[in-house]
Amino acid sequence: MTRQYGQVKVYWGGSLAEQIEFLAKGIADLILTKDNIMSALMAESTHSYKPVIGYPAYSAFFISNTEKPRLSKSYFLDKKIGLLDYPTSRSGHILPKSAFKELDIDINALDITYLSSHQALRDRLAAGEVDIIASYWSEEDDKRFSKNYITPIANNVSGSKWYLKMSNNNTDLACAMQGVINQVAQLRTSSYFDKVDRYWQCEALPYGFVGEEDGH
Repeated sequence: MTRQYGQVKVYWGGSLAEQIEFLAKGIADLILTKDNIMSALMAESTHSYKPVIGYPAYSAFFISNTEKPRLSKSYFLDKKIGLLDYPTSRSGHILPKSAFKELDIDINALDITYLSSHQALRDRLAAGEVDIIASYWSEEDDKRFSKNYITPIANNVSGSKWYLKMSNNNTDLACAMQGVINQVAQLRTSSYFDKVDRYWQCEALPYGFVGEEDGH
């Protein structure tokens, strides 16, 4: 990476519109995004994006600290709800809002607090500042909350992936990126990041793309 890039620009926390622009125009050399967005924009075929590292599928839940959430309109109307202030997050934004729509609940009638991270959602829930949050469940949550007080919203939600623009068959760069991203993932405290999928064979020459079924 040092040899090939003299300068690196990082864009953090961009909106969905910015993410779409980066992919549609092929601006980003490396980007973290959802596979459904990548497919919708046909960015893999148009700009030769290939996955490098993928995070595992997960389930999304409504999580409470005092009772098991009920999927009913009357239940949510008098609750303080914490959602993620990131429109592309499925577990923290898209899926709970879809659940509210299915329950025929006007979003504007709900007391929703939007927060910047899944950790912030958990902190507010533990402090009693919100009654319910929407998020994934991790092993670390067993220490703070009860599995008796979670209600599934959706199962087997596909995780995000890091995609690298491979206009050239730059396998050295792909393997270097895979190694660095994997290192960063392992430094995270959440066990979720211990189970990343790797899509490149980088153990022995010749390096190569092994695809999404064999890249575990």
